[in-house]
Amino acid sequence: MVTSDQRRRQLAREKYARQQQRREESRRRAKRRNTVVAASLAVVLAAGGAVYASVKLTGDDTKGNAGPENPASSSSGSPTPSASESASAEPKMSVDAKASYTMALKTSEGDVTITMDAAKTPRTVNSFSHLAAKKYFDGTKCHRLTTGGIFVLQCGDPKGDGTGGPGYTIPDENLDALGKAGADGTVTYPAGTVAMANTGQPGSGGSQFFLVYKDTKLAPGYTPFGKIDAAGLQVVKDVAAAGVAGGAADGAPKKDVTIEKATVTKK
Repeated sequence: MVTSDQRRRQLAREKYARQQQRREESRRRAKRRNTVVAASLAVVLAAGGAVYASVKLTGDDTKGNAGPENPASSSSGSPTPSASESASAEPKMSVDAKASYTMALKTSEGDVTITMDAAKTPRTVNSFSHLAAKKYFDGTKCHRLTTGGIFVLQCGDPKGDGTGGPGYTIPDENLDALGKAGADGTVTYPAGTVAMANTGQPGSGGSQFFLVYKDTKLAPGYTPFGKIDAAGLQVVKDVAAAGVAGGAADGAPKKDVTIEKATVTKK
């Protein structure tokens, strides 16, 4: 015959067993969740290692974007507007969607001229035209240079640290322009290409962009919207030749590069 004391001990053991089982199940769930998070972060960092997200080349920020991968990927969720900015809507279309445009960047290291085709990237060109007219880029630094595996100079962040943006995002465009991705999931962005940085998520481009100074393999997730002229490409190559501050392969360029003035005109 089971005494009441034995019964209580039995119930206590069963309760303890149930608690242990719940703890173990909770531990397994947490482990699975952490594994998924770690895998996700690995993907983001792989992209962000390219350009933030951005442009982190995953960002606007992209070390977020990219954001690649993220130059452009930055690094991180959506671009963060600077303190003086507030969230706003994408600007209304004001460019001729059948025309070509020129974006002239007067920089502290020399002039860089970029040809943009509004027929292929109308909303991207429209955004740059809108921002340039507001002098958004004037006085901003090109904050990121990558010299290992990915060869880009990233610009367009008013905060100068890879986290700034205009307070709105624009959709991806022209993503098939560089061909079909290979077995490694990348396409080649030829030297002279100008593309949007993003955060690694679709439609997360803002104001950050990257200038490719040497053929670079990246995922086909960064809107290619322009082509640098020969003189401008040499300017970027010279900046890259000076290296990254501190001797790393990814970071602020040793040669400070400031966009003194940006203008967009119809060709």
